[in-house]
Amino acid sequence: MFENPGREERCALLRRVKTIAVVGLSPNAERPSYAIAAAMQKAGYRIVPVRPGVTEVLGEKAYANLRDVDMAIDLVDVFRASEFIDAIVDDCIALKLPALWLQEGIVNEPAAQRARTAGMTVIMDRCIYRDYRRECV
Repeated sequence: MFENPGREERCALLRRVKTIAVVGLSPNAERPSYAIAAAMQKAGYRIVPVRPGVTEVLGEKAYANLRDVDMAIDLVDVFRASEFIDAIVDDCIALKLPALWLQEGIVNEPAAQRARTAGMTVIMDRCIYRDYRRECV
């Protein structure tokens, strides 16, 4: 059974991360993905929007998929339904990305285990900003 890393490890991850690719980042300010990414950006993280059909979100160039991103990514934060996680994990593994965070309500244990087996730090079904705000600052 999948277990998330403890508080210390989650906070250590958030301390070393600089660039967060946000898969499913909406350009709509009313959406949770926008609010959370904006808050993380305000906290000092570089946000890289990953969403097809969008050119820019939060003042940052948007990319159609992870494989198109032309900069180093420290963490992939996902706002997509559970059935899309397998393909996202495939991209993360192919790109040798170090960490994956599946937002609250997103659960795909086989994909999370596969990412972890490939050497990634994986957090699932937790809000990145809530953890950052409540546990790490």
